[in-house]
Amino acid sequence: MHLTDRQAKIIEQARSVGRVLVEDLASQFTVTPQTIRKDLNDLCDAQLLTRIHGGATFPRGTENMRYEARRQIAAGEKQAIGAAAAAAIPDGASLFINIGTTTEAVGEALAGHRDLMVITNNINVANTLRLIDEIEVIIAGGVVRQSDGGIVGEAAVDFIRQFKVDYAVIGASAIDADGALLDYDFREVKVAQAIIANARHVILVADSNKFQRTAPVRIAQLSQVHTFVTDRCESEAIHALCRQSGVTLVEAASGLRAQEEAEI
Repeated sequence: MHLTDRQAKIIEQARSVGRVLVEDLASQFTVTPQTIRKDLNDLCDAQLLTRIHGGATFPRGTENMRYEARRQIAAGEKQAIGAAAAAAIPDGASLFINIGTTTEAVGEALAGHRDLMVITNNINVANTLRLIDEIEVIIAGGVVRQSDGGIVGEAAVDFIRQFKVDYAVIGASAIDADGALLDYDFREVKVAQAIIANARHVILVADSNKFQRTAPVRIAQLSQVHTFVTDRCESEAIHALCRQSGVTLVEAASGLRAQEEAEI
């Protein structure tokens, strides 16, 4: 489904606090309860929220949102993150890009680069970059996940292990306060771990919503990456972890705000 701006905000609010109520949302958005009920019914039909009496809840920590909905949430922030991460990758580099809506934003931002070798298990990234003459795209083999075009499984892991590249761009579905990077699919995690192990410089890209989420499978620790690009980080614990581990923290929201102000 295509999310309206109000529906996207309802999902973000449900993710943040766990549940939303019809009457509260109607007051917040200055619309009728019937309008909110229709929004919630549509979101629940799409399995983005779970209906309860008088409102809806966000799915449990073992469940991920549908891919198209994830692409639309925090889209501006992901674009800013993508641009900031791409700026850290020089022309002439080799790199991995793994599965995720934020890593796809990095792929889009790399379109102006020259002489890149991009190895990916993300069909969407491959489709974005394959038409650019200055970029060589190599795609992993394995099981294609229908939900998002990600290639997972042992064949993809074995393929990744053949390379040693300059950079890796990875995402995460959730980030714990202790620096644990988490995801939902253990098959995808195995590929991400192989990517981390075979790159000289690892760039983590994740929007700030990931600090409020949880997922059951551990990818790695924040200390295992070299650069962390997010839109904003208000967690002092994460700031402290980055300082202690020598991780460069880039907050891209300042550039996004400046762009928005210039457009007004």
